[in-house]
Parts: sequence; structure tokens; C-alpha cells
Amino acid sequence: MEFNTIIEPFRIHSVEPIKMTNEVQRREIISKAGYNIFNLKSEDVMIDLLTDSGTGAMSKNQWAAIQHGDESYAGSPSWEIFRSAVTALFPFKHVIPTHQGRAAEKILFSVVGGNGKTFPSNTHFDTTRANIEFTGATALDLVIEEGTQPRTIHPFKGNIDIDRLERLLRELGPDQVPLVMLTITNNSGGGQPVSMQNIRETREVCDTYNIPLYLDACRFAENAWFIHEREHGYDTQSVPDIVREMAGLADGMTMSAKKDPMGNNGGWLALNDDQIAQEARTLLILTEGFPTYGGLAGRDLEALAVGISEAVSHDYLKYRIASTQYLGDALDKAGIPVSCRSGGTQFTLMRGPGYAT
Repeated sequence: MEFNTIIEPFRIHSVEPIKMTNEVQRREIISKAGYNIFNLKSEDVMIDLLTDSGTGAMSKNQWAAIQHGDESYAGSPSWEIFRSAVTALFPFKHVIPTHQGRAAEKILFSVVGGNGKTFPSNTHFDTTRANIEFTGATALDLVIEEGTQPRTIHPFKGNIDIDRLERLLRELGPDQVPLVMLTITNNSGGGQPVSMQNIRETREVCDTYNIPLYLDACRFAENAWFIHEREHGYDTQSVPDIVREMAGLADGMTMSAKKDPMGNNGGWLALNDDQIAQEARTLLILTEGFPTYGGLAGRDLEALAVGISEAVSHDYLKYRIASTQYLGDALDKAGIPVSCRSGGTQFTLMRGPGYAT
């Protein structure tokens, strides 16, 4: 039997025991939970695919950074280390830490949202949509047609439809569209990537109508890796350089650091607009904490700083995407639909030389 695998670019440093159950026990457990996986006790779950958001193991360097964390309320060196790590990849003028990504979304759209406003995206993540609609605004998805067809082969099914975006911005203008948001990767669209060309074309349309472009960048490293692997001219570029190019095309970003930066908690809002940043920091103080910690401990800030730099490792990303492809291919052979997203879990089926369905 043919068997293909990939060697993990890490060693297992510690192990955590899991509870073993049989089929009869599992049927009883899921029945008592009302067949709702959110009602299950984690100790009863042998293989947890509910989400990988904040649930992974941190690296030894992240654990070491936790011991280095400084818990001063203001002026903590941990804040400076965190900010430097963020701006090394995302060179925005203002970095506002939050306890997780949805807090960054809440603050941003509380400032720029409101009745009559529209926020187009390739596909909004569920919490992003909720935070937009909570203000009375409209969250609009404009993914390309291929992104709605699970069995269609396309290298960048997360792309936004540029023609539809241009028509929308021409009709509504900057008074009704405070910003355009691209989700990279397109999490609610099965974790599908967005090409650099699509980001650049989105930037050009936004510039035409004087509308800012923001990134929901929780899977920035994976998106950069797909650009590295699939987009012409980027195979010789490093992932950090690709990330910086993506960021350079945007005016701001929201971030769940529980995703690619491999943190158990954390996030941030980063942007260039001074006025929005000032209003956002005011809301941060009311809801999260002081602007130099934003609901996080100093040790969390330092662990995230390490995770941000480790997330762009080529060896790690090659392993992560290859293992996901292995799972997707196996599920496909078993007849299980895989081009979907549920609760943060991404099943991204890839066919052929790096193409996803």
C-alpha cells in the first residue's frame, strides 16, 4: 500500500495523557450532549477537531518567554518586545493589543460602523460579521464565483471579486463604505487563500474611491505560504517578505493571535489612521485594559512575540500544509465532504500540485 508522509520539523518535548473511550461510550456521551459538540467535556474527546484556535501546544521558546514576561501595568518591556515583533512583519503606525481577535473587531467596528454603513469582504468571519451587524451596518461577502463551488479547482478560491467590489464602491462611495476587509486566508470559505495580485487589485480599487483596505489576518502565514507555492514570481521570496508585502498594501488589520502566531490567547488591532487609533484606544481602556497590554498579561505578550516569528518558518508551514493535505485527501477518499469550515476548524482539500478545492 502506498504511503506518503512528511517528517515533523520539531521534537515532542512533553506529552499529555488522554482518556480512552470505546464506541458504545462515545455514542452515550454524544447523546447526552444533545449531539452538540460544544456541550461535550473536552476530557471525553479523544481527537478534538472543534477548533485549532488557541488550543495548540506552544514551543519551548514561547514557554521560556513566559518566564521573561514583565507584569508592570504601564511601560512594560514585554509590550515593547511584542510591538517590535508585530511591526517587524506588519509595519503599521499603531498597534493595539487585545485579548483575542473578536475584541479587535469589536473595537474597530464600534468606531467606524453604524446604521447605513456597508463593509465588503471576500468572506467575513462569523465574529467579524456579528460585530459589524451589531452596529447596524451590513457585512457583505463578495468572494469570486469559484469560491462558492466546492469541487472547482482554483489556486486562490479566497479571492474577492474585483468587478463586484468596484461596482459596489462606485455606487456607495466612501461615505457608506468606511473600509474594505480581506480575510486571509478566507476562513469562512474553507480556509482558502487570497493571491497577492488580488490584494493588489483590491488596493487599487480602494485607492480609486479613497477607501481604506484592512486585513483580517489571522492566517497570514498560511496565506503567504500559498502565495509562495502558487503565485508566479513568489517562489524565491521568503514568507516574512511576502507577509510584509501583503501588509504594505493595507491600511490596517485585525488579528486573532490564537491562530497562526500559535498563542493560547491574544490578538491586536493595527492601523495607520491617527483618529481611529485614538478612538480605539479609548474603547480599549473601557473594555480591555491599558494600551500597552490590552487584556493580556506581560507573559502572554512575550509568548506571542515569539510565536509571530516562529509562524513564518518555511519548514513549519511546509509541514502544516502537507499534513492538512494528507488529511483532506484521506477524507475525500472516504467520501467525506471536506471543503467546509466549522467552529474554526478548516478542512482544505488540495488536489494536484498544490491546488485546492
